[in-house]
Amino acid sequence: MAPIPQTQQRSLVERLIQACGGGYSPETRRKYYVSGPQWAAAYEGHALFHAPTREPVGFEKVIEEYGKIGIGHWTTHDTDVIPTAGLFKDEQERIVGRIKAALKSNGLKCSMVTTETFHHAVWAASPAAEAPEVRAYAARRLANTVKIGHQLGAEFAVYWPGSLGYFVQGAVEETETLRWYAEGLNAACEADIEIAKQFGRPTLKHCMEAKPFEPQAEILLPTSDAMLAFISSGLLTHPEMVGLNPEYLHELMWGAAPRAALARALLCGKLWHFDINDGYRLKHDVDIAVGLVNPLDWLNVLVLLRSHKYAGPFNLDYKPPRTTSNWGVFALSFPTAVDRFITLWEMAGDVIADPVISEASAALRAGGGPADPLDVDAIVAANRELLTLHELIAHRMVQILIGQHRGRVYSV
Repeated sequence: MAPIPQTQQRSLVERLIQACGGGYSPETRRKYYVSGPQWAAAYEGHALFHAPTREPVGFEKVIEEYGKIGIGHWTTHDTDVIPTAGLFKDEQERIVGRIKAALKSNGLKCSMVTTETFHHAVWAASPAAEAPEVRAYAARRLANTVKIGHQLGAEFAVYWPGSLGYFVQGAVEETETLRWYAEGLNAACEADIEIAKQFGRPTLKHCMEAKPFEPQAEILLPTSDAMLAFISSGLLTHPEMVGLNPEYLHELMWGAAPRAALARALLCGKLWHFDINDGYRLKHDVDIAVGLVNPLDWLNVLVLLRSHKYAGPFNLDYKPPRTTSNWGVFALSFPTAVDRFITLWEMAGDVIADPVISEASAALRAGGGPADPLDVDAIVAANRELLTLHELIAHRMVQILIGQHRGRVYSV
């Protein structure tokens, strides 16, 4: 193939996007509770070892493009859209007003807000640092984000304590630090109760997000299970207001099964919000778009969530690859991420309704009915053949994933 002139490259990509097919209309995409973060679309391709590869994008552009794609909800950190120096000032109110106007004109809602407590130098020793003035500032920031959430009509506030930890052993006293962190959450919830009254709205759902690695060497709340224990520890004054926002890749990173982590959160009644992406076990936080690495695992996850009637947001917390252009972020990356999610979600419905899987699952639950239920060898013998159905169920799910259950085979 001859070199592709720059003036022809976008049309080539557009033609190949159309050739892929399988996309959904913006109207169809809006039927799903999918949210698009400001930080994901505005990501410039930078990282610890990476220089930026894209130009900056403001929130008006992001919200406008999400509206065109059919992403019905928008989420943000406070300082994604408001400079740190502008917080608590008139500049904050002006920007919040611009956001409200952009959301309204593009038909979007703000579903979640979160506070940046990991990037700025003030968080060098975490929002639960030894210095009381740092903790006081953290509490003020959290309460301010709650206010912004109510101004924008959000339902959720998310907390990622990524800087809650240490680089060197002995630097912090863990129980003290966790108590200080709880004080920050308590301040946010107390502020929420008062602010919600002022706005005549329900309080927000406060959701903790775990991550096992990065940016600290050791993290104090590295997993969703650790956060469930923290919520029930007695340190929170309003534990009923605090739940979880697991992230798929954060659960996968440390070698765990995201589906199992979600199941434990469901049993506790604390699965309120879910960040969706993809990646690899025991690797860093690559934040690949949903379904590009582990589509079968994602199908399993969505079967679980559909089976338990999960109705919360699916937040597209991923980074468009550094190789994708500014134009490609909105023309390709976000539309295809939403479309893969929709397809996997609907496939999960196929799994739940599939007669083969339904009969196999029912047979496993029925058991073999041993002649003597007190005879262990009889119990083993009675179920020996039935247990083969575990592998059959897995095979059937792969068939559904690749369309083989509808007769798709290859001639050989």
